[in-house]
Order: sequence, then structure tokens, then C-alpha cells
Amino acid sequence: MTQSRIPLVTDPPPEAREVLERTPLRDGAPLNIFGALAHHPRLLRRFSAMGGELLQSGLLPPRDREIVVLRVGWRRGSVYEFGQHTLIGAAAGLAAGEIDALATHDAAGASWSESDRLCIEAADQLCATGDVSDDTWARLAAGYDTAQLVELLLLAGFYIMVSGFLRSTRVPLDDGVPGWPEGTKPA
Repeated sequence: MTQSRIPLVTDPPPEAREVLERTPLRDGAPLNIFGALAHHPRLLRRFSAMGGELLQSGLLPPRDREIVVLRVGWRRGSVYEFGQHTLIGAAAGLAAGEIDALATHDAAGASWSESDRLCIEAADQLCATGDVSDDTWARLAAGYDTAQLVELLLLAGFYIMVSGFLRSTRVPLDDGVPGWPEGTKPA
């Protein structure tokens, strides 16, 4: 990856510092994404609230959430997002082979449950067109309640936005975070 297009904030202003103190840390420092977002403290605060809600208090099962996030990260070519969620996805119960399969064009063809395949399909459609087909919607609605459907759509949209931010600013991977699975490349 090339050098970051914006420097990471190392001495944040007070309004950013209070938010950064509540974000995930690596070796005592905020993750690089938060160091980049700290240039705009008000957006950092709101970004952290939305991201925290989706990751820590969401209504979707963690496995489903991580399938969507990883697939969006791959489809949008964000190695940073895919790497961070490789770790989070593993903690949510995804096997290494499943995570690797999410970084392939034929991920839906792997041996997934119907629910897993549906999460991949929804993420693929949202990345490709910003919409899910009527058939996909009907199958999603059969397994998720309305609040979960809202969350699934906003989750994918949030990580489409995050992936674009990370790619455009070239935020570097944090130390110890994996990149793309071996033998794969972004969509």
C-alpha cells in the first residue's frame, strides 16, 4: 500500500482526544482509521457512535454482521477494512477458510448455510447496485425482523462508505493486522 494521503493525528485536539480514548487501541494508540478521522472531531464522534452501535449493540448475529462487512470490504477493495474484520470475524466465529472464501468471486458457491449465502448475496447486490433484488429481499424478510433488515442495509452502506474513505486516504494497516488472504485480490 502506498503512503497515507493524510497524516494520522498524533496530538489530537481535546474534542477528538475524548472520543479517541473510547475507541479500540493497538499498542496503546488509536487504530489508524481513528487517527485519520481525528482531523474532523465532530465527524469522528458521530462515526464512532454509529460504528459502535453496529459492532457492539447491533441486532444482527455477529457472524452475519461480519460476513456482510468482510464481503463489502473485499468488494470495495479496502484491505484495511478486510484486515481489521478478519480479526473481528474470527472472534465472531468465522473460520479462516470462510474468511478467505469471502475474498473470492465465487464466495456464494462455497459450503455456506442458506443464511450465510443470503448475507453474501445481499452484500454483493448492495455493492453492485445499491439495491437488493425483490427475491433477495423476500428471503431476507423471511429470516430477519424489520429492525434487523434496517440494520443490515445500514451496515452494508456504512462499510461501503468506510471502505471508500480508507481506500481514498490510503490509511495504512495497523501493526499486526493481516492484509488480503494469500492468493486473493480485491474485486
